[in-house]
Amino acid sequence: MSDTADSFVAIDFETANERPDSACAMALVRVEGGQIVHREVCLIRPSSERFTFAGIHGISWTQVRNERPFGEVWQGVQGILAGMQHFAAHNASFDKRVLTACCQQARLATPPVPFVCTVQVARAVWNIRPTKLPDVCRALSIQLKHHDPASDAEACATIIVKAGQVGWRHR
Repeated sequence: MSDTADSFVAIDFETANERPDSACAMALVRVEGGQIVHREVCLIRPSSERFTFAGIHGISWTQVRNERPFGEVWQGVQGILAGMQHFAAHNASFDKRVLTACCQQARLATPPVPFVCTVQVARAVWNIRPTKLPDVCRALSIQLKHHDPASDAEACATIIVKAGQVGWRHR
């Protein structure tokens, strides 16, 4: 078993619009020793009511207007993150940018934890192209309901676990 599978959290954000601080949903999937040990999905009330991406992920202002803002949600998931080695995300630069922007907006420190990008892992380990999440999942026989944050995060977790099973290691 790969040491990368020991303890990491796959993370996926959906945003209300093009602004990285507009997270409206977040999913976290914790993996320890190659096994999923916890799943958490949270709706988030962004600071703006402007939802231009609802057609992509199906989340609207009406669904989140009574939810907690990011800062409160993030404080509530700290136990899931404790002791992890890295985050995993598909197109990790997006999720890292959203996390950073939301933490800044909430006046919270951004976690000093590296991100592993499953796009890069899929290319390096299996030479998969194209590397959109549905393509990678199809190639690896992983079920996916794309743009559902829980499904996307679990798919990312599974990609990292499968990569570890064939010898890939996070450096």
